[in-house]
Amino acid sequence: MSAPGQEDGERPTKGGLLRAGFRNAEHARAELDGLGEAGFALLPILGRAADPDLALDGLVRLVERLGDDGPGMLAALADDEGTAMRLLCVLGASTALADHLHRHPEHWRELTDPTLGSTRPAAYAVRDTLLRAVGADPADPAPASTLPDREAVDALRVEYRRILLRMASRDLTHHVGVDDIAAELADLAAGTLEGALAIARTRVGEAADSARLAVVAMGKCGGHELNYVSDVDVIFVFEPADAAPENAAMRAATQLASHLMQVCSDNTAEGTIWPVDAALRPEGKSGPLVRTLASHRGYYERWASTWEFQALLKARPVAGDLDLGREYVAMVAPMVWSAAERDGFVEDVQAMRRRVLEHIPAQEAERQLKLGSGGLRDVEFAVQLLQLVHGRADETLRVPATLSALTALTAGGYVGREDGQSMHEAYAFLRRLEHRIQLFQLRRTHVVPDDEDAMRRLGRSLGYTREPAVDLDKEWRHHRVEVRRLHEKLFYRPLLAAVARIPGEGVRLSPEAAMQRLSALGYQDPAAALRHLEALTAGVSRTAAIQRTLLPVMLEWFADAPDPDAGLFGFRRISDALGSTHWYLAMLRDEGEVAERLARVLATSRYATDLLQREPQGVRVLGGDLAPLSSEALMLEMLSAAGRQDTPEERVRAIRAVRRRELLRIAVGELVGELEVTAVGAGLSNLTDATLEATLSVAGEAVAAQRGLDAVPTAIAVVAMGRYGGFELSYGSDADVMFVHDPVEGAEPQVASTYAHAVANEVRRLLAAPGSDPPLEVDADLRPEGKQGPLVRTIDSYAAYYAKWSAAWEFQALLRADAVVGDEDLRRRFTELIDPLRFPEKGISEDDVIEVRRIKARVDEERLPRGADPHLHLKLGRGGLADIEWTIQLLQMRHAGRHPQLRTPRTLDALKGALDAGLLAPDDAQVLAQAWRSVSAVRNAATLVRGKPADQLPRDVRERAAVAVVLGYRPGETDAMVNDYLRTTRRARAVVDRVFWD
Repeated sequence: MSAPGQEDGERPTKGGLLRAGFRNAEHARAELDGLGEAGFALLPILGRAADPDLALDGLVRLVERLGDDGPGMLAALADDEGTAMRLLCVLGASTALADHLHRHPEHWRELTDPTLGSTRPAAYAVRDTLLRAVGADPADPAPASTLPDREAVDALRVEYRRILLRMASRDLTHHVGVDDIAAELADLAAGTLEGALAIARTRVGEAADSARLAVVAMGKCGGHELNYVSDVDVIFVFEPADAAPENAAMRAATQLASHLMQVCSDNTAEGTIWPVDAALRPEGKSGPLVRTLASHRGYYERWASTWEFQALLKARPVAGDLDLGREYVAMVAPMVWSAAERDGFVEDVQAMRRRVLEHIPAQEAERQLKLGSGGLRDVEFAVQLLQLVHGRADETLRVPATLSALTALTAGGYVGREDGQSMHEAYAFLRRLEHRIQLFQLRRTHVVPDDEDAMRRLGRSLGYTREPAVDLDKEWRHHRVEVRRLHEKLFYRPLLAAVARIPGEGVRLSPEAAMQRLSALGYQDPAAALRHLEALTAGVSRTAAIQRTLLPVMLEWFADAPDPDAGLFGFRRISDALGSTHWYLAMLRDEGEVAERLARVLATSRYATDLLQREPQGVRVLGGDLAPLSSEALMLEMLSAAGRQDTPEERVRAIRAVRRRELLRIAVGELVGELEVTAVGAGLSNLTDATLEATLSVAGEAVAAQRGLDAVPTAIAVVAMGRYGGFELSYGSDADVMFVHDPVEGAEPQVASTYAHAVANEVRRLLAAPGSDPPLEVDADLRPEGKQGPLVRTIDSYAAYYAKWSAAWEFQALLRADAVVGDEDLRRRFTELIDPLRFPEKGISEDDVIEVRRIKARVDEERLPRGADPHLHLKLGRGGLADIEWTIQLLQMRHAGRHPQLRTPRTLDALKGALDAGLLAPDDAQVLAQAWRSVSAVRNAATLVRGKPADQLPRDVRERAAVAVVLGYRPGETDAMVNDYLRTTRRARAVVDRVFWD
């Protein structure tokens, strides 16, 4: 093999050395000359090292240190590419290991082992090797060192570095998985702790026999995912041995633990290993270094903080009395897996992560690989929180290693497949980068360097060859952003806090306890509810697994709503329709607000539930903005959807599908309290505008095509009337309208009239046709002459009729006319026609006032349904909508000619105009406005609850309770809602008596 720019048998050029990766070509050429032919033969492998200059310098030092054996090593490297690759890659990536080889040059032969690339040493073999290095017998139940103390301490360090050298060579050259290397490092740490304990036993002497001491690893060592350089977190557990007094055993155990820590952390001629940190013990550094099992239990049961249980998740016995260590782990495990039930557990863990971020030094924040935003801790905290919350019921999640736990979470459906894969890749990358950073000098650091040489070395060690520093930085930042996104999504998932609040038995949903729990939660038919649960969670599919995660929380949310049984039944039907889609359950799992909204909607509103069951895809709406769209935006969407269809029926079905979705958006917005009553009225009116406008366009084209018309013979407009004209529609309202047309110049009047009638009828037919959405009834009964009059009139015909025949009630109806759909110029001219009629300059006559009052009295007497409670009828009851609206309309007819602020079709705007004009006292105006809003809100709520138009406050106890909840009352406040309603309408009636009836 030849290096770039080097022919076989030739010395490389300066350019060839630079292309091979050397930064100082002159120095490299000189050193290669010193090594002779064997050195030049190694040039291709040197070019594959993370830092070829560093690797060459380390090789030269090692040859010099070997003396007469140096040429033999060079010859061996030239003959064995595997050994050469392992040695030179270590020398090019780690100055610390290069220094170790300089002190112990014979260790280079460790890298000649051909099994290094394929075999990971067993943990027991590593332990035995380290014990033998300090002169201890691995077979002894309590092995003790037999070497002189200083010799044993140094021997432990030398053996530790020898094994670490072999491990680093595997890591750098054989593409070993980061989780395998981390586990191997943890095994090395465990063996080292055992060797240090053997030295400690010799130091303590016979007293050591009085105590059984277990070393329990925590953190990354406990999780089998250790770094190259890290504090090794431990907890020491002891018990008296052979009936020894507890005080004596405690002294001995404390001495053993203290000496173990000292052996590992002392700095000798052979350097140090790493600090052993016991700060995770009960009471931290203030507490005793060692405790008995009973003492640990008492502390954890009474005093432990949330973070301590999170730390115990990775507890693992690694040295000393392993049986005692296993007893300790078995003792704390139930506490760990019930910790999520502690008050505020999720919030405490989240707050702890925020505190970590706040304490990162400002100069490190952007390059902190471990603690910074998008770093390793973001992954670990998210995974551990999900484990602790869901692991109570799912034992497959009870694994200590982060990547293994993430795999289990993904397999169990707690994390989406794509999210799980993305986080797995990001975490593995960050751990590899962390390993390479620490390996260089074997220092405990987690800061990504900012100098180009270091980034270049790191990039090359990770396989980036084109622009190592640039490519590494780009990859790191990509994974950092991805980790931060997923951390925010998983760690702050609203569902977690809700799941954590459920008692452990509620999470498991065992059939034996489910019936009692369902009954206790308020389900009227627990047996039926249990059947729904079994149908949703049966089997081993991913869908069933996610449902088992969701349902404990959903059951609680259903129970907080008025009709839990209806909520669960609706959820089953929607899940049956959508459960196989890739987004439905993932959305509910990952976006807790959507799941909570869905639960509230299904268990409260038959109207919204019916919309969802007709179109389950509408669940997507729950995850977005619930503000109603403008009529312009809706119309564009409707026309676009219609344009992709062939027949008029199909086009209007597409229009109605958009309307169905928007009805759901508005209904959910009101149910969750984001939309107040005027916004709902405006949203529904805008939606009707867009629906009529788009349908009018479709109908016009269809009729023209049927009749073979080349050009439209007349302009058509639709005039909104009643609550539609007042921008005050409710869910059950028809669209009260009048149709007006005006023939274009030169058109035959009969052709124009026939066309206009056909279009109007087609609009009504298409919108009233049966479908999967609520039909829109277009009611034209308020037109001149009512049902006996023509459906469509020309604008001149309207002018003639109103000039000759119209009565006071027709002018009153025109108060709420608003030309909103169709030809813009015709709409303007129609408004100009009716304004003088509905807002007469001098007001209506006293005779007309009397006539209006007479008609109102007749309406009150004749139209109130038989048996209806006049105090609770929303429209015609005392102080209800009709009372308030007729009062405002009478003021308009009498005074709008002189007060322009009264010239509006909208009730609340007209009410404000009357106040501004001095026609109403401020208190009276406030009472009427409050009553109108209150009654309108109750009417909407009753329709949402019952699923059909409601003009009466429901008599059914559950429905009335649901209305109260929709209105914002707490459960159990139904009577308060009714009393508030009666008080409000009674006050409104008093104002109506004074102002309307005079």
